[in-house]
Amino acid sequence: MRLRSGLLIGLFGLVVVLLGGWYFTIAIALLTYIALLEFFRMAEFTGIKPATKTTLFSCFIITIATYLEVIGFLDREIYNSILPICSVGICTWLLLQPKSGTISDIAASIFGLFYLGFLPSYWIKLRAIQSTINNSSDGILSFENISNSTGLYLTLISCLLIVASDIGSYFIGKSFGKRALSPISPSKTIEGLIGGIICSISVATFFAFLLSWQNPFLIGILYGILVSLMALVGDLIESMMKRDAKIKDSGTFLPGHGGILDRIDSYIFTPSVIYYIIIILKFFN
Repeated sequence: MRLRSGLLIGLFGLVVVLLGGWYFTIAIALLTYIALLEFFRMAEFTGIKPATKTTLFSCFIITIATYLEVIGFLDREIYNSILPICSVGICTWLLLQPKSGTISDIAASIFGLFYLGFLPSYWIKLRAIQSTINNSSDGILSFENISNSTGLYLTLISCLLIVASDIGSYFIGKSFGKRALSPISPSKTIEGLIGGIICSISVATFFAFLLSWQNPFLIGILYGILVSLMALVGDLIESMMKRDAKIKDSGTFLPGHGGILDRIDSYIFTPSVIYYIIIILKFFN
C-alpha cells in the first residue's frame, strides 16, 4: 500500500508539472488546501483556534493570483497587495468572533497563510520562469546556457533533487547512521544528511552536464546542497510542529504515508529560495 501510494503521488506530480498552466496551479491549490487543513488540525491539538475558513480562502486566492500574475493578466502591484490584504482580513475575522482570539490564534493563522499559501506559490513562479541567467562567461560563477533551461526543467530537476536527497538520507542513515542530527527528529542522523546531500549533488551535476550548463560541477554542487538543505529545513519544521501537537502523522489522507503535509513538507521552502537566487544571479550578470 505504501509503495502504491508513493508511485501514485510521484506520477501525479510528474503529470501536473509537465502539463503546467492551470493544471499545475489547481494541483498546487488542492494540495495546499488539504495540507492547510492538516496544519490547522495540529494547531487545534495544542489548544489554538485559527481562522480556518478565512485562511483557506486566502491561500486559494494567493495561488490563483500568482498564476494570473506570471502570465501577465494581473498587475504586479495588485498581486503584491494580496498577501497583506489577506493578512488584514484574517485578523479582522478573528476580531469579529464572539470569543476574542489569542496571540496564538493570530500567529497560527498568519503563519498558515505564509507557510501553505505564499511559499508554495513559488512553484508556480519557478515553473513559469523562462529566461533565468544571462549568458555571461565572466568569472568562476558564470552561468552561460542556463538561460536555455525553461521553468519546466528547473521545476522537475528541483523536485528530483528533493527525492534524491530523501532517498539518500534514508538509506545512508539506515545503513551508517550513528550520530543524531537533531532532537526534533531522532531518526535523522548526520550520516544520513551527508548521504542525502551527496545524492542531491550527483543528480544536480548529471543534469548540469545534460543541459550543457557552464561550470557543471560547481553548479551541481551548489544546486544540490541548496535543495537538500531546504528540503531538510521543511522536514524538520513539520516534525517540530507534530512533536508539539503530540501526533505521529499530520493526517491519514495517503495510506502508508500519513497526510499530505507529511509528503510535501520538503517542498515548501525550496522554490522561493531557488527562484530568488536565479533572479539575483540574473541581476548581477
